Amino acid sequence: MVVDKSPLSGTALEQFVILAKTIKGAARTELIKQVLEAPGVYVFGELLDMPNISELGNSPDKKYLNTLELFAYGTYKDYLADKNNFLELSPAQQKKLQHLTIVTLATKSKCIPYNVLLIELDIKNVRDLEDLIIEAIYADIIHGKLDQKNSQLEVDYAVGRDIRAEDINIIVNCLQDWCSACEGVLSCVETQIHRANSEKTRSMQRKSDIENEIVNIKKTLKTQLQERSDGTDEVMATDSREAASTGDKGKKSQKIKGLKILR
Repeated sequence: MVVDKSPLSGTALEQFVILAKTIKGAARTELIKQVLEAPGVYVFGELLDMPNISELGNSPDKKYLNTLELFAYGTYKDYLADKNNFLELSPAQQKKLQHLTIVTLATKSKCIPYNVLLIELDIKNVRDLEDLIIEAIYADIIHGKLDQKNSQLEVDYAVGRDIRAEDINIIVNCLQDWCSACEGVLSCVETQIHRANSEKTRSMQRKSDIENEIVNIKKTLKTQLQERSDGTDEVMATDSREAASTGDKGKKSQKIKGLKILR
């Protein structure tokens, strides 16, 4: 079963960021609730960077900030493990967090087994799981297909999620490892190219040597055939001369023998 759509366009978070620059008090918490439910909003870093949003961490409304950070960095399993530190999620918010959890799993593996998804998303049956995945695909946060035969989700594309500042070093290390691996592959390819070029040169040299040897053999054979032909002609000429000489003597003898002596 294949489902695919084109990537998202525009920044759906922008309107909330503009509002967050000026609001205070209860308006901030209301804005957070709205952004957590808003369709098309799956990144929250810009909002978290707003001073009047981040200062909620030192207020009685800290749960709102915790929940916003959960949607930015966490998964549905994180929510289930520590519900007391987060807001109670509405059905729309719960579904969005489950979609974001699929995105996180997609960054770790391009083939996600159904049994893993069922556990991570706290879903009881495969039918509900597949419905949720299809909704995520139509929400345009992942592209892929449901492999029902092998009971897994095959992911071709997933949107990026927000990253914590402390995770930047991990990403840098991953990129450095990737660069090192690319350099290793490049070095291997260059070695193979050099080896192939050397083999090509040797092959061409062998071909040239064989062609020269063929030419020399042809010349030798031609010379031998010529010499043999010349020798045969000479023998035939000698034999002819000898035959002619023998014939004349025979005739003379016969004449002598045929003479009648008169007395």
